Amino acid sequence: MASAPTAPHPPANLKRIVAASLIGTTIEWYDFFLYGSAAALVFNKLFFPDSDPLVGTLLSFLTYAVGFAARPIGALVFGHYGDRLGRKKLLVLSLLLMGGATFAIGLLPTHATIGSAAPVLLTVLRLVQGFALGGEWGGAVLLVSEHGDARRRGFWASWPQTGAPAGQLLATGVLSLLTAVLSESAFGSWGWRIPFLLSGVLVIVGLWIRLSVDESPVFKQALAQAEARKSTRAAEADAGAEKLPLVSVMRHHWRDVLVAMGARMAENISYYVITAFILVYATTSAGVSKQTALNAVLIASAVHFAVIPGWGALSDRIGRRPVYLLGAAGVGLWMFPFFSLIDTGGFGNLLLAVTVGLVLHGAMYAPQAAFFSEMFATRMRYSGASIGAQFASVAAGAPAPLIATALLDAYGSSTPIALYVISAAILTLIAVGVAKETRHRDLADVERSAGAEPTAARAADAHTV
Repeated sequence: MASAPTAPHPPANLKRIVAASLIGTTIEWYDFFLYGSAAALVFNKLFFPDSDPLVGTLLSFLTYAVGFAARPIGALVFGHYGDRLGRKKLLVLSLLLMGGATFAIGLLPTHATIGSAAPVLLTVLRLVQGFALGGEWGGAVLLVSEHGDARRRGFWASWPQTGAPAGQLLATGVLSLLTAVLSESAFGSWGWRIPFLLSGVLVIVGLWIRLSVDESPVFKQALAQAEARKSTRAAEADAGAEKLPLVSVMRHHWRDVLVAMGARMAENISYYVITAFILVYATTSAGVSKQTALNAVLIASAVHFAVIPGWGALSDRIGRRPVYLLGAAGVGLWMFPFFSLIDTGGFGNLLLAVTVGLVLHGAMYAPQAAFFSEMFATRMRYSGASIGAQFASVAAGAPAPLIATALLDAYGSSTPIALYVISAAILTLIAVGVAKETRHRDLADVERSAGAEPTAARAADAHTV
């Protein structure tokens, strides 16, 4: 029998937890997206100057994709220790790693100074970024999910998700401001370094806030129960699983991991096509200036930030799956109009294309935090949510700008790119379509096996039909 849902924490405490997660994820995503924008705008010239412009962009996006390759490793390491030591400690470490790598990129010599060593060092720092972000997401959303009011978990857990558009907004805003006030030569010479160096200041602020919050009470309860079990003979057979959350995840939750990976495909691919590849497509195929493209992404990211909590709240009312399915179907259907609007070259149409795309993306991204958290038992939740999310990023977000740029280079048309995103949307529709609804699950039910529905959840579902 499922345990009774835990009582929600006082609103003031919960809001502080949400603020700490949001600010931390904003800084982490600022660092990550800053690299993506710089890869599209200047890294091809600074680190791959001997290549054809489009080939240089491909190489630049390749280093961008390398960061995604490190994310599953970060998910494994941070998930393992996060399930053993707690969410808070690992979140502090992830912030330090990400901020340090970003600050170092701002000091990095270019190809003109040290030759081929420059892209090698850039790649190493990108790997550190990816490793840190692989552990960041799971811990940040779990800290809120495990503190929050079960009836509004989708809403509260969606706030750390707004860190992605907030980070995109901040990164794009700083780059847009610099490109507006600096000449192209000044920006390419030294101006591009400023946003990376600003990360050092942001990390100090983020650390101060994160260190002020408490560990998740659900995790504390699970840890105490695990320690109690270790003192009994009945727990001896489970000792290995307690020491290795990854083993427990793959034993009890492998279906949930596959569902999470499939759910991420359309969400991840569409996001990087809409926000990163768009800077290449709009400037090379539609004849739009860099400043105009950046401004469109900037405004659309603000709208994206605003709609995510609304989608999260809707998932509390009608379920995670319906909202997620709406987003996946919407993104797939929007792809052809998306590119058609950009091809007109008008700022209004460009803004409409990106904004609608990100609003639809938000319908997937908002309920994702609560949806993935509710799939896994507490003592393997950090590992399970992180593995499902970050392993998918290797096949989804990592190559998305690279594949889109290669398709554009090979076919000179947006049609193959639209079909690429539509294929991802179909895969996500299948994955979420076969998943079980999770919004009534109790996160304190540590012993729930994979796919099992708590008694309270079944009763609640019966009353809502």
